[in-house]
Amino acid sequence: MASTTKTRKPLTDEQLQELLGLIKGADSVELKLTIPASEMRFAANALDIDPLDAQIRQIFFFDTPDLTLNQHGVVVRARRIQGKAHDSVIKLRPVVPEELPAEYRKSPSLGVEVDAMPGGFVCSASMKSALDPSKVREVAAGDRPIRKLFSKEQRAFYAAHAPDGMALDDLSLLGPIFVLKMKKAPQGMGRKLVAEVWLYPDGTRIVELSTKCLPKEAFQVIAESRAFLSARGIDLGGEQQTKTKAALEFFSKELAS
Repeated sequence: MASTTKTRKPLTDEQLQELLGLIKGADSVELKLTIPASEMRFAANALDIDPLDAQIRQIFFFDTPDLTLNQHGVVVRARRIQGKAHDSVIKLRPVVPEELPAEYRKSPSLGVEVDAMPGGFVCSASMKSALDPSKVREVAAGDRPIRKLFSKEQRAFYAAHAPDGMALDDLSLLGPIFVLKMKKAPQGMGRKLVAEVWLYPDGTRIVELSTKCLPKEAFQVIAESRAFLSARGIDLGGEQQTKTKAALEFFSKELAS
């Protein structure tokens, strides 16, 4: 079920040039590594991560049953977050930072981030908004239209990039996915490490380790993080899995059946 990125070849010179250009125009860089679910307990012990520190999240996606939005590079999502404000996001990927209109880049609601994992990378633009805690549950129950999860600015952003005639209220709910998120600053790493466990309804799990940094720090943080994780026995050579794509594909099949 889980989507994977299997290529482990080094990036070509052209890919490195592309990555450098994307990083230069981004607001942040997130380095990601998925590890086999069977290695979850070993990784938790090696990194001194306590599962009881986990924050519970419930994530809802919105798309057509055949994932038309995803095929057009648009992700629509809302999250319920334990102990924090809930939020919604309209995300575009891939994007080229300098090609985004100036009014988007000036918006405090928009963030441009490069996600990099072994064997690949992608740049995305995400427009976020905080939500009242009751709204997501009401939409999930069918008591509130989907568009009410999104600000006026988000709705305009969506309309500018979604296929013509595909309104937010026309979308299907895909989810929820339960996520356990843990943050830790392991001794010797010098920065925060995030561990997420995505729990799919069929029992599948995706386990991801990540850390964020400023664009100018990216290559140094990549080198330091690889060295730190390798020294603790974390497998850097496994197949890389894509959490969102796996969730969308799972729920798309569920809707079809």
